[in-house]
Amino acid sequence: MASVTSLSDNVQQHLASALSATLPEAAGADPLLRRSDRADFQANGILALAKKAKANPRELATQVVSRVVTGDVIKDVEVSGPGFLNITIADRAITRNLAARYADETGRLGVPLAEHPGTTVIDYAQPNVAKEMHVGHLRSAVIGDSVVQLLEFTGENVVRRHHIGDWGTQFGMLIQYLDEHPHELDHKDAQVTGEEAMSNLDRLYKAARKKFDSDEEFKTRARRRVVDLQAGDEHTLAMWQKFVDESKIYFFSVFEKLDMEIQDADIVGESGYNDMLAETCRLLEESGVAVRSEGALCVFFDDIKGPDGNPVPLIVQKSDGGYGYAATDLSAIRDRVFNLKANTLLYVVDARQALHFRMVFETARRAGWLNDDVTAVQLAFGTVLGKDGKPFKTREGETVRLVDLLDEAIDRASAVVREKAQDLSEEEIAERGAQVGIGAVKYADLSTSANRDYKFDLDQMVSLNGDTSVYLQYAYARIQSILRKAGEVRATAHPELGLHEAERALGLHLDSFGETVREAAAEYAPHKLAAYLYQLASLFTSFYDKCPVIKPQPPRDVAENRLFLSDLTARTLHQGMALLGIRTPEKL
Repeated sequence: MASVTSLSDNVQQHLASALSATLPEAAGADPLLRRSDRADFQANGILALAKKAKANPRELATQVVSRVVTGDVIKDVEVSGPGFLNITIADRAITRNLAARYADETGRLGVPLAEHPGTTVIDYAQPNVAKEMHVGHLRSAVIGDSVVQLLEFTGENVVRRHHIGDWGTQFGMLIQYLDEHPHELDHKDAQVTGEEAMSNLDRLYKAARKKFDSDEEFKTRARRRVVDLQAGDEHTLAMWQKFVDESKIYFFSVFEKLDMEIQDADIVGESGYNDMLAETCRLLEESGVAVRSEGALCVFFDDIKGPDGNPVPLIVQKSDGGYGYAATDLSAIRDRVFNLKANTLLYVVDARQALHFRMVFETARRAGWLNDDVTAVQLAFGTVLGKDGKPFKTREGETVRLVDLLDEAIDRASAVVREKAQDLSEEEIAERGAQVGIGAVKYADLSTSANRDYKFDLDQMVSLNGDTSVYLQYAYARIQSILRKAGEVRATAHPELGLHEAERALGLHLDSFGETVREAAAEYAPHKLAAYLYQLASLFTSFYDKCPVIKPQPPRDVAENRLFLSDLTARTLHQGMALLGIRTPEKL
């Protein structure tokens, strides 16, 4: 089915043609259309145009109004204040537009695909091999997953990349220890769980660390092992692969709990760019982008200085010949630009790494790998804080394990579901508890602008009141209940009917779903979609309070139209929540 032109786009076209007919030099000017409290829309663009044309803004606005075609879409347009236009939409236009969205069999609710999609490589959810995932890994995964859904829904070609930490000095220590204690990772049971896999790795890591710190000879052997690993020694690589495979069992179990799909093919860790490091350094040095300084290969920046006032360089290769993160990140950029043919590189990474990425991106620009056609963006996110407003820690001051956090959210949510559940089995309560708990964690994260810190408060997150995912999930489940109780009344649009004020407010908001998704995707801003969905649920609550759907039953055509508005609200909530990575259970 063809996409549906939103009412605001339709009004925009009407205004643009009236503007260019009044003032030919204003052809293509933006009427600056906004939703308004005084009417359905307000256009503010005439003030700037009048100033440019040295005309009286109110007189120009009056001339434009005389040329606006009213009737089918626009019911009324009037001049307000110094030259604003207040526009009211015809009730039938609202219902007709929503009916076209409702009839979209693709399930896209009439939302158009981008005309010229590009390719975005998104780097998110970056755990470390042989280390537990903690609360700091939460935001990259949750924000990244939602941005992937948003971009794909708008038609962008998206390549996922999980840049896991799977290389470096510590692996020499781990491999050497495992080689000397080969039974430490042997499983009696082939079906090892994620928790068991991590507890094995954790035990191994602690034992290896202890030996590394206390035994000089072992330390020497471990360091030699790093050289073997980097040189690609077959036996050492096979041992290393064991650690990676064991860690993946654990990663996949955590991502499954987070209700996120992670494909093995998308996991390309630091090791994946190993073969490119020497060439990356050679290209940077030959082009003069990087220079040798005290034996290290460095890139300098005029505007980046340390506390002592001296320039802080990006070290691509250390003086001992070893490679740092910069060499890997720059090699990843080359791979993503030249092999994956990306137009946009998006990094969902902690804001504290902003300086590193600024230097890496600038280096890649100087090298010609990034340019006007290929851009790199860090979607920097803030810190997860405890209720006290300080970085989230356990009582003992340890970093909070991600699994513990998710389990607690599921337990709290299950208690809320059990309290409200009327006809759910224990199995259904457990399933809904997981959907509500994980949804609560994701929504608390995504309803905050990514660059801001947010407080992790489970009591607030699983509350039925306020801006929470549970409130939205209950709104959806409530509509499903209404649809089940509707009996013979079928959801049907009736454009000939006049609309109640609460129906109009809900209808106009439903119609702007596509624009909100487009904006959230373009700005990598899931919080804008979350705010839209919360307002949608609030407007539905207000509509349901003021406009009876089933009891007391209104006339048949009114009941059908209200049921249609309810069902379209549910479909929009369902699709919108899916773009945030959150489930909407049919019953709660």
